[in-house]
Amino acid sequence: MRKCLFLVSLFGLIAIKAFGQSVTVDASIDSLQILIGEQAKIKLQVSVDANRRAIFPIYKDTLIKGVELIDVAKQDTQYLNDRKRMMITQEYTITSFDSALYYLPPMKVMIDNKPYYSKALALKVYSMPVDTVHADKFFGPKAVMNAPFVWSDWYGVIACIILFAPFIILLVYLIKRIRDNKPIIRKIKVEPKLPPHQQALKEIERIKSEKAWQHGLAKEYYTELTDAIRTYIRERFGFNAMEMTSSEIIDKLIEFNDKEAINDLRLLFQTSDLVKFAKHNPLMNENDANLISAVDFVNETKAQEDENAKPEPTEITIVEKRSLRTKIILGSGIAILVAAIVGSLIYIGLQVYNYFS
Repeated sequence: MRKCLFLVSLFGLIAIKAFGQSVTVDASIDSLQILIGEQAKIKLQVSVDANRRAIFPIYKDTLIKGVELIDVAKQDTQYLNDRKRMMITQEYTITSFDSALYYLPPMKVMIDNKPYYSKALALKVYSMPVDTVHADKFFGPKAVMNAPFVWSDWYGVIACIILFAPFIILLVYLIKRIRDNKPIIRKIKVEPKLPPHQQALKEIERIKSEKAWQHGLAKEYYTELTDAIRTYIRERFGFNAMEMTSSEIIDKLIEFNDKEAINDLRLLFQTSDLVKFAKHNPLMNENDANLISAVDFVNETKAQEDENAKPEPTEITIVEKRSLRTKIILGSGIAILVAAIVGSLIYIGLQVYNYFS
């Protein structure tokens, strides 16, 4: 009994080992019948252990005489049984130009230097059916026909011809500019600056026309009015009245002007300080009086204009030498235009040559 069990186990192990080392080679064709010139695919599949090496058959131009090989696809490997087995697939594309029944012999695959063969295949190649009864329907080759003229084929040529003249004109202009090397002349318009008193009176006139105090904006009104006066003082007398207090400005102006004009200005500054810091609400006639005081102060302290002074220019001409950057830009533009013109000529020539050849 023990001997029998031993023999059964031994045969089982041998069978398992043999199964693990088994090799299967299978070949199939997707079409058994084709017309002359049509194609068929032969699929060669090899199932083998993953640790073994398989070498597929290599053909040159023909599978057999009369059956030509067109293409050999890349091998496809698929692993099975936890990567212990693998399925390798190779496809061959074939065709034939002779009608016949072809016998495709078994394909040989080398597994670890040992040959294995697939089954044989057959391929039937048919010729095209020819109507031999109606021979009058057969015609010989026709002469070469000229293609009809179509405007759309010449749009590119027409565009090149249209752009050719402007390209030439621009090229000549750039070449002339770079050869002349003339200086660059720029004209800049200059807005003449108003004298300080004119600028101040203009600003006061704007404040007057807005009548901010009538809309309850007394603080804004006096802020704008005193700022206009401070700006005038800075431009006229040369000290920074914008950063000074009212009393400091008055003390500084005493050194330059009569006391009567300064008294009017002192009253304006006092009212402005009361409005801005003490929430004082001045009367309408008081607002008008302060505005008049500002105008009188500007008129009484303005600088005397020189009648012989030359008017400031409204346009300045600047002459500059042509910079290296400008020369590089002109040179690049010339190179681009030359390339465009040469390319256009080549394109037009090729199109005309192809049309008449």
